[in-house]
Amino acid sequence: MNLHEYQGKEILQRYGVAIQTGIVAQSVAEAEAAWSQLGSGVVVIKAQIHAGGRGKGGGVKLAKNLDDVKTHAGNIIGMMLRTPQTPGGMEGPGKLVRKVLIAEDSYAPDFNACKEYYVSILMDREKKCNVIIYSTEGGMDIEAVAEHTPEKVQKEWVDPISGFQGFQARKIAFNLGLSGKAFKEFTTFITKLYTAFVASDASLFEINPCLRTGDDRILAVDAKVTIDDNALYRHPDLEAMRDKDEEDPTDVEAQEFELNYVKLDGNVGCMVNGAGLAMATMDIIKLSGGEPANFLDVGGTADAARVENAFKIILKDPAVKAILINIFGGIVRCDRVAQGVIDAYKNMGNISVPIIVRLQGTNADLAKKMIDESGLKVYSAIQLAEAAALVTKVLTEA
Repeated sequence: MNLHEYQGKEILQRYGVAIQTGIVAQSVAEAEAAWSQLGSGVVVIKAQIHAGGRGKGGGVKLAKNLDDVKTHAGNIIGMMLRTPQTPGGMEGPGKLVRKVLIAEDSYAPDFNACKEYYVSILMDREKKCNVIIYSTEGGMDIEAVAEHTPEKVQKEWVDPISGFQGFQARKIAFNLGLSGKAFKEFTTFITKLYTAFVASDASLFEINPCLRTGDDRILAVDAKVTIDDNALYRHPDLEAMRDKDEEDPTDVEAQEFELNYVKLDGNVGCMVNGAGLAMATMDIIKLSGGEPANFLDVGGTADAARVENAFKIILKDPAVKAILINIFGGIVRCDRVAQGVIDAYKNMGNISVPIIVRLQGTNADLAKKMIDESGLKVYSAIQLAEAAALVTKVLTEA
């Protein structure tokens, strides 16, 4: 679950991580009130969307007075912001900005005396531990730094048993070239940041920039935070931060139906029970000359309602030219799944793409007979090879 910058900073602040002070606003009037409350004169107005690179798309502006606040807040709130990380990139439709963060100017009074760093924490699955990635070259062009000068990006792995150690904090601060007050501030900063990461069950903390101010304070000027969905049951307060307006409507609908769904860029929709079978099904589709349009796991209870909801999700994708249903009848009987497919097909009444149903397991023969005799535009198969051949057939005829 992705969070907005202001929400990520709220989490950091709970654990004592120093942040750039700011107040969120959803209208120009609220932006004016936030400016007055901060009382700092110069502020930064930041669009709040689930995407990075906001400054490159005009979503971050410096306001030197109240008139600037009104102008920039008015222009940013309601705009379709395009960044390199929004769908389609700078040429795509962008994302609607519904709120902005009015933040203090942490670079004052001397911009040139400040220094930006990059710090992130995430899971290294290969090494099976968390890793802290950091660089002296923070800011908007960190991707270019990683691509062209990878030696400037360093990593520190954290043992899951012993946890983050003091010597590691000092090592990172030393590698960033810090000394004196800034060195001490950073060791405190990174230690608390790691504590917040673990305690909130996050899968990503990205602080870019992590700022050393002119008076050697260390602040999180930005915060990109992703929480592990599987841990949200432990954090109802964090789950309440979810912004469904920032998510794909199809993904939201799939979650409401308790379906495991991931959108892909292919032309054959998949409906499967079990993640392993779903991966094998996508392989079958590719071997048959198609491309999977989605990963969709209906789970162990593929009844009529669940199948119908899955159909609705798959058919929202206009690129889908066929649907392959691949169900193993272990917990659920194949004839019940077949009846679910038939009932869902009849209830929806507007399915225009061919459907291949491969059922294997308990009562598979009965299920095939039910589908074959249903009179519907549904092709049945028992073996994987049959299903693959049918996928090739319907794509050729499409």
